[in-house]
Amino acid sequence: MFTGLIEEIGKIKDVRSLGGGRRIAVSARKIMDDLKIDDSVSINGACQTVVNLGSDYFEVEAVEETLSKTTLGKMRNGKPVNLERAAKVGDRLGGHIVQGHVDITGTVKSIEKQKTGILVWIEIPVNYLRYVVAQGSICIDGVSLTIAKVTNSMVMVSVIPHTWGVTTLSALNNGEEVNIEFDIIGKYIENFVNLKNKKPEVRSSLEQYMTQPDL
Repeated sequence: MFTGLIEEIGKIKDVRSLGGGRRIAVSARKIMDDLKIDDSVSINGACQTVVNLGSDYFEVEAVEETLSKTTLGKMRNGKPVNLERAAKVGDRLGGHIVQGHVDITGTVKSIEKQKTGILVWIEIPVNYLRYVVAQGSICIDGVSLTIAKVTNSMVMVSVIPHTWGVTTLSALNNGEEVNIEFDIIGKYIENFVNLKNKKPEVRSSLEQYMTQPDL
């Protein structure tokens, strides 16, 4: 589990093909202090397992399913990425509950710099809008943000200068894809309601017996 509070900006050191996946090396400093093989790290919001360590870098293996749902397949050497280690039990949960399980990618449509804050509009598929609530939480490239406005298929977040300066959000451009993870609480509620409204399947004792696997 993560909080969406970025610890540092790392940099892609190397990307190699691994069957249908990718082996990605990421340069870092701060998070290397206690990082171990098998630890989880959020890379631009995608939870990955550390499979190898160097003195100033770590490596992960992104499989086909991850590449199909995130922007990790588009990583290139030198690209900055947001990094966060898994939360420790007992830590303050400063952001919101983030699993590092990216739901979809969205597209940056507009970036408007105000006198203080920065407004970022992101387009997401319409069928995912049910997970979006004004003043609710959303995770964009691993950054925990508050939804300021929702219009049609567009979601707007207002970013404070500090977050803008210590994450890769400041490097975003119009038309760029970003990883999106919606609030897990909303998804659990939706599933609970759907199951509650679904009529249970009633089968005869003979049907249940016939469908049991051979012992």
